[in-house]
Amino acid sequence: MSLGIDIRLGTRGSALAMVQAQDIKRRLESSGHQVEIVVMNTIGDQDKTSTFATLGPPGVFVREIESALGAGDIDLAVHCYKDLPSVSPEGLVIAAIPGREDAREVLLVANSALDRIQPGLPLKPGAVVGTSAARRQAYLNSKRPDLVCRELRGNVPTRLAKLARGDYDAIVLAAAGINRLAEGAERGENDAPDVSSAVCITIDAADFVPAPSQGALALQVREATGGPRDQAIFDAIRTLHDQSAERGVLAERELLRLIQAGCEAPFGAWTDAAPDSGAMTLHAIFAEGGILRRVAVKGTDSLDIARRAFAELGLGGEK
Repeated sequence: MSLGIDIRLGTRGSALAMVQAQDIKRRLESSGHQVEIVVMNTIGDQDKTSTFATLGPPGVFVREIESALGAGDIDLAVHCYKDLPSVSPEGLVIAAIPGREDAREVLLVANSALDRIQPGLPLKPGAVVGTSAARRQAYLNSKRPDLVCRELRGNVPTRLAKLARGDYDAIVLAAAGINRLAEGAERGENDAPDVSSAVCITIDAADFVPAPSQGALALQVREATGGPRDQAIFDAIRTLHDQSAERGVLAERELLRLIQAGCEAPFGAWTDAAPDSGAMTLHAIFAEGGILRRVAVKGTDSLDIARRAFAELGLGGEK
C-alpha cells in the first residue's frame, strides 16, 4: 500500500455523523493519507416527520451516499452499520468495521416521570415514551403495556431537546450515539449531548436487544476490482478493521438477511462474545401478533449461530 492517497469521505451532516467521519478522517490522516469530508443529504434527513415504515424501502439514510460512491463522486462512505440494508449494492463492499461502541439502549427519563418502584421499567404508570423504532416499541409494550409509545424523529440533540421541554416523559436512544457525541465534545468538535434534565438508565443488551450491528460503523468502498486506485483505497481502509467486532456483527447481519427485516421491523439481534474463548451468544427478538419471541443461541461460528437463531425464531424457511 502506498501512502498519501487522496480520499473523499462521504457522510450525513448530523452532529453524530460528523463526529464519526472526523474520527475516521483523523485515523486515516495519521497514516499519511489526505481526507476530504463531503457532507450529503439523504431522504431520511430531508423527511423529518414521516414514520420509518412510510419512508420507503430500507436504506433511507444511505441511498444517496451509496449512489455517490458507486458513481465515483466519493471514495469512502462512513455509515452507522445499522442504517444499511442487509446487502450492499453491486460494486460496493464493506472494507472495514472499526472497533464497536457500546451496543446497548439508554432509557432517558424525565425526573417527573421517574418511578423506581414500578416493575419492569422505572416509569410512572401511563408514561409517554418517544421512539419511532418498532423494535423498541415492542420491547416497551412487553415490559409495560401501560406505557404510551409515540413517534420520535430527529437527530440526537433534537430528541433530547424534545424530552427537556416535556414533549415526552422518556425517550430511548442508542448508547453509542450519546458516547460518541460526548467524546466529540471533549475534542471540541460539537456540543455535548445535554442529558441534564433526565435520568439515564442503560439496559442490558440481552434484555433490551439492540438493532443488528448497533454501535458499529461500516466503512464502505468500491470493490477493489475497479482498478489500482480502488484497490489502494480498499487497502487503506482495511487497516481500520477490527476482527473481533466483525464476528458479532456478521452473526447479527446474517440473521437480518435471513429474516429480510428493515428498520420498520420489530426485530433485534446482538452478539455477546467471550473475549478469549471465541464463544458467542446471539440474542434475538422478533415481535409478531403482539407476542415478543426471544432466542439465545451459543456457538463459535457467526453464520451457524445466525441460521440456528433463525430456525428457533420459527419464522419459516430460509429466504
